[in-house]
Amino acid sequence: MKDTCIFCKIIREEIPTKKIYENENFLSIPDANPRVEGHSLVISKKHFENILDMPTSLGQELIDCIKKTSLKLMDEKKAKGFNVINNNFKVAGQIVKHVHFHIIPRKKDDGEIKFINKS
Repeated sequence: MKDTCIFCKIIREEIPTKKIYENENFLSIPDANPRVEGHSLVISKKHFENILDMPTSLGQELIDCIKKTSLKLMDEKKAKGFNVINNNFKVAGQIVKHVHFHIIPRKKDDGEIKFINKS
């Protein structure tokens, strides 16, 4: 884990946050700056800068966390669908250099939501 990484600090419980779902290698939490109600993050408990650094062997657990988080959010927020977004490298909009996935609950007529920041 990195000393200055915001997500590593959350994993170490140095920064308090609500846990939505957790398994051995992943944790889902509400996004601090949500684009829509229920916008959440699935973060790796181990520090990998992007998805290319993450071992393939963690894929099944990652999908488990994404699915369970998405189902919970759809139920709680009465959403009809969701987006899963993963930005890798600055040019693609990655801000925090720790692999994470955005879960965006979607409702009918909620409009366009932009996810890529200009670098």
